[in-house]
Amino acid sequence: MQDGKNIAYQPTDGLSYDPSEDKYWDPDALDKEVRRTFEICHGCRLCFKYCDSFPNLFSLIDNKHDGDVRQITAAGTASVMDACFQCKLCEVQCPYTERDGHEFKLDFPKLVHRYNAQRTRRKGLSLRDRVLGNPDLAGLLARASLGIANLANRVRLNRIFLEKLLGIHRDKLLPDFAATTFERWAGRAGKINPKAGGEVVLFQTCYVQNNEPQIGRDTVEVLERNGVDVRCASGLQCCGMPAWEHGDLESLRRQARANLQILMPFVERGAKVIAINPTCSMMMRREHPALVAPEDRAAAEKLAAAVMDPSEFLWSIRNEPRFNTQFRSTPGEKVAYHAPCHLRAQAVGFKGRDLLRKIPGVSPSTVMECCGHDGTYAMTTEGFEPSARIGKKAFEGMKEGESEIWSTDCPLAALQFEQHAGVKPMHPMTILARAYREDGFKDFKK
Repeated sequence: MQDGKNIAYQPTDGLSYDPSEDKYWDPDALDKEVRRTFEICHGCRLCFKYCDSFPNLFSLIDNKHDGDVRQITAAGTASVMDACFQCKLCEVQCPYTERDGHEFKLDFPKLVHRYNAQRTRRKGLSLRDRVLGNPDLAGLLARASLGIANLANRVRLNRIFLEKLLGIHRDKLLPDFAATTFERWAGRAGKINPKAGGEVVLFQTCYVQNNEPQIGRDTVEVLERNGVDVRCASGLQCCGMPAWEHGDLESLRRQARANLQILMPFVERGAKVIAINPTCSMMMRREHPALVAPEDRAAAEKLAAAVMDPSEFLWSIRNEPRFNTQFRSTPGEKVAYHAPCHLRAQAVGFKGRDLLRKIPGVSPSTVMECCGHDGTYAMTTEGFEPSARIGKKAFEGMKEGESEIWSTDCPLAALQFEQHAGVKPMHPMTILARAYREDGFKDFKK
């Protein structure tokens, strides 16, 4: 080492995962924690198999700097940080986390977020960051185009233009925008009640709202078939993950506050908040309490305690008389189930898979490898190839059982499988909704 002393594993005085603390924004304080974290990861190496961050780090340490992490340059640090796409699996695997109460208080994904937040504060947001960080605006503009946006996303010349203008990879399969939102359907169906109440309130997520409202409709159908009083709300915004992915704390806080104002009246009356996308439930349950503005934190803590995944909630009432096992269709014995990374990060188990087992004759296989999509990472020019490479084991794992029906709780993972494995998985709620119907899988049989 440079000064003959080892780097201590104990937290430095620069430790902070809270953007409300001044030292969170101090570059020197961040640098202390980066070096400490790199040193711990260098000695552990348990997370070599996930994203490219750790192979990049270990290569720098071993091949360039003779084991001394303090020799890593700013460019080298950037190469490590930029390869992280926030799958959270390293935090799940890490034995030194703050979550587990370890004295080292390590959280590599939050360290990367801190790094990105400081960089964004220094340099500002790029046009791509602003576009990808605001999916609600993208959905609004797409609907205003009356379907032209969907057509344009399939035109090669336009995709080349998008790649050059925004850095969105020309070959990335992008989701279609729905002609009408989930919220509009919910309003027409009488599911939106201005008076808060109910057993659950649905946080449909911006993806279901703008791209696949049918997943939300299926979730409502399944819950209601099981005697659950489901409410929907108007005016919900993105959970803020796409903005925070690029270090945009201001947008995240604004979106989180808007959602808190809408959802807290339901929570105060005892309702659970059912977030359909695992990334969104993870953000609301694990990230928001430490990221929202200080004045919103008490409410964010209450909301976090009420958030559940739809399968998690349905599984919680499986022993009640109202739990409905009157299935009229079956997807067949072989169903391939993919466990999303952000569901694993919440440590709630694989309740979607377990619910599928309730359908007579269904015996799902489970794939736990990362699909590589992770937010907007797979959409970018620099992320498209690594995302496909990292997801290869998941693609192969889903193919192994030769299942006709695939399932995942993550709609973006479903896009990744559709593009790189040739099959688009269905959400567990969609499979259950179809299983309650006559001939629910007729159009999926080969």
